Amino acid sequence: MTTYQTFETERLILRPTSYEDAPFIFELLNTPGWLKYIGDRNVKSVKAAEEYIKSRIIPQFEKLGYGNYTVIRKTDGAKIGSCGLYDREGLSVVDIGFAFLPQFGNQGYAFEAASKLKEAASEYFGLQQICAITTKDNLASQKLLEKLGLRYNGTVTLPSDEEQLLLYQSGLNHI
Repeated sequence: MTTYQTFETERLILRPTSYEDAPFIFELLNTPGWLKYIGDRNVKSVKAAEEYIKSRIIPQFEKLGYGNYTVIRKTDGAKIGSCGLYDREGLSVVDIGFAFLPQFGNQGYAFEAASKLKEAASEYFGLQQICAITTKDNLASQKLLEKLGLRYNGTVTLPSDEEQLLLYQSGLNHI
């Protein structure tokens, strides 16, 4: 099995999501925030989470060398969220996204993890720009995207979805 890059920050480890993360992925994908702002992925068991990892996460790592990272707190090894770079249908550039368990919100973890992946996108993966999408009512996500240096760039509707999303974009060559 191929080993993919793991990243570290002062407080966090960002490790490529793998099958061992299935119980955590099951929990994360069923949090109220995920369901409200990202959508129901119909992952209703740990077994379904394993299938989600197999069909949605592993293939992108195999294709591009990057994807969804499980965010682990260094102090205690707790899996607290996910952050990733996604090749998403309907977007012309790679999308950065993040989601954290509710008890780990508002502690700077999302900014810390996303900042590291934004840096890695440019320096490690050679991406020239990234984008992000969020719902119109997810003000916390919008604020974080702006703090990361992404700027509002209109709206987009992804294939097989009806909701109009806000699109943020950033060039990476100035990092």
